[in-house]
Amino acid sequence: MTNNRLGIALMVATTFVFAMQDGISRHLAGEYNVIMVVMVRYWFFAAFVMTVAGTRAGGIRKAARTEQPFLQMGRGLLLATEICVMVLAFTLLGLVESLAIFTVYPLIVAALSGPILGEKVGPYRWAAIGIGFMGVLVILKPGFGVFSPYALMAVCSACLFALYGLLTRYAARKDTTETSFFWTGTAGAVAMTIVGVWFWEDMTAPDWGWMALLCMTGALGHYLLIRCYEVAEASAVQPFAYLQLVFGAAIGVSVFGEIIRWNVAAGAALVVAAGLFTLWRERRASTEA
Repeated sequence: MTNNRLGIALMVATTFVFAMQDGISRHLAGEYNVIMVVMVRYWFFAAFVMTVAGTRAGGIRKAARTEQPFLQMGRGLLLATEICVMVLAFTLLGLVESLAIFTVYPLIVAALSGPILGEKVGPYRWAAIGIGFMGVLVILKPGFGVFSPYALMAVCSACLFALYGLLTRYAARKDTTETSFFWTGTAGAVAMTIVGVWFWEDMTAPDWGWMALLCMTGALGHYLLIRCYEVAEASAVQPFAYLQLVFGAAIGVSVFGEIIRWNVAAGAALVVAAGLFTLWRERRASTEA
């Protein structure tokens, strides 16, 4: 049975856990090579994915079965690349501004869903997309680092994640969610291992503890997200995904001493408002259909 209240609670918990993951990633990537940090994170993620697949009917063999292996491997590689870029942006730009810029990715998905997936995007949603991109410009323009490479890395991460989301929708036409989830973890882990072993660095005992916590938060966050979409309607819980920006900003300010500049707050508000309006229009369009 659908339980949107429980789904909303699970989404709030998910965003909090993922914000913690972002904070730990920022710390570790500031001390060690980003690729190595993401590689170890992916090892645990792949183990989690395979464990989940093993508990479902048909096991790993059923989860791995796909008619579009190159598409699924491409998705996995794309997400691994996006995570590396985003974690590097955390260390160079900070959590607050990186997450503020990253919130534009649903609008990029909406803008590209027409030419890539053939979905209809009406004038109201195009207007919301335009306002959201104006919000990103507000974040980038004033103050230090105007259109700096650091800011562009966060923009690049949002674009990569949006493309990953679109490819996930495309893959869903033939594959189940379980199959896409399996390939996301395993393909990413293989790719990161091939590259990451060349960047291995010895870690201190306390940082291995942080690494273990990073891996656990990743597994817990994905588990909560899976449960969220199992018990609730996606359209009901998706607006609460923006709380990751709030939690991430709180960690950035309280732990790393970051400052929320006025243009970042104003721009993020425009992006979130545009994103919420886009979600509302999509829900209304699906209801009418």
